[in-house]
Amino acid sequence: MYHNSFTRRPFPRRRFHQGNGRSNQNGRNRIRQHIHSSKYINKGSTPVENIITVKNSFDDFQIDPRIKQNIYLHGYRIPTPIQDQAIGQILAGRDLIGIANTGTGKTAAFLIPLINKIIQNRGERVLIVIPTRELAVQINDELKFFSKSLHIYSVLVIGGVSLNRQVYELRGNPQIIISTPGRLKDLVNRRLINLNIFNNIVLDEVDRMVDIGFINDIKFIISKLPKARQSLFFSATIPPEVNSIIGSFLKNPVTVSVKVKETASGIDQDVIHIKDKKEKFEKLQSMLRQEEFKKVLIFGRTKWGVERLSKDLMQNGFSVASIHGNKSQNQRLRALSLFRQNQLQVLVATDVVARGMDIDDVSHVINFDEPSTYTDYIHRIGRTGRADKRGKALTFVG
Repeated sequence: MYHNSFTRRPFPRRRFHQGNGRSNQNGRNRIRQHIHSSKYINKGSTPVENIITVKNSFDDFQIDPRIKQNIYLHGYRIPTPIQDQAIGQILAGRDLIGIANTGTGKTAAFLIPLINKIIQNRGERVLIVIPTRELAVQINDELKFFSKSLHIYSVLVIGGVSLNRQVYELRGNPQIIISTPGRLKDLVNRRLINLNIFNNIVLDEVDRMVDIGFINDIKFIISKLPKARQSLFFSATIPPEVNSIIGSFLKNPVTVSVKVKETASGIDQDVIHIKDKKEKFEKLQSMLRQEEFKKVLIFGRTKWGVERLSKDLMQNGFSVASIHGNKSQNQRLRALSLFRQNQLQVLVATDVVARGMDIDDVSHVINFDEPSTYTDYIHRIGRTGRADKRGKALTFVG
């Protein structure tokens, strides 16, 4: 039996059939699309986001000077296109659909005006719903930067950590709750959170939440919200399944789209042809020993496969950690922290890290296992080539 050294219990004895058209991610079966290998090949170019003209500076926005100071301390100088077009609309009270490639500053686009709204009226309450724990933690960290010294209190409501601690923190009546759908629904059903008091709600990475099976939870959450609210919807893609959510969630929304193409322009994309598993691992090792592979994010299909690959790489002398659904929240956050701080060369992960995660200077994304859908591919490779930097994405194909 294969044991996970980071948990008390061994992995259960299960079989994964690679050729049956389904993969298991986050405990849910997903239909795998056939993706022609040619879609994994694209020569990067100068980032096209620069073609979109930015009309405003942060000084032009009618926001509290203390927020502007925090923005500049955070290293922001001029807004990204999504920030430029969305912040003013949100400040005006409009419902909004924001569509932009990953890594273009969507989080700041909604945090900045919502923080300003709370400063103007301390009775405002904000609910931010996102698909993964890691993204929730990242958004909370961003919130702390932009709201420094402004006495704004937030609580993370996510799985994998102490429920009792979250219940205790909720008693402090936070202005902002940042939550994943499952834990939020659980606390609502326990009557520990009253969604009727939240007059501002953000759904971020909605396509991902729908994709991994949260659509009913999202509909439940929306049904509990007050009718008088400001609703913000952010995503990089809007599949047909999301349209029913948009119709029930938003009122007369303004749509802001700065998405120029599906994949970021600064990413060189190519394939690595392999004959069998042995050659696949040998080619991976050979690449990782090259100087240019400085900070590499490797995606696998299953948590069991990710853990095995991580251990095999570690045994061959690589500095590596893994993130998947069998790791505790503390283990996942520690692995991310070490990778962000350049203390690891390699991070091996399931698609839990594919959406919205902001990790600086990832030199390469390697799809050790092909993604289930082309949308997943877009988000995976979006972890590199961020903030107008160059990156490389490589996909193993048999």
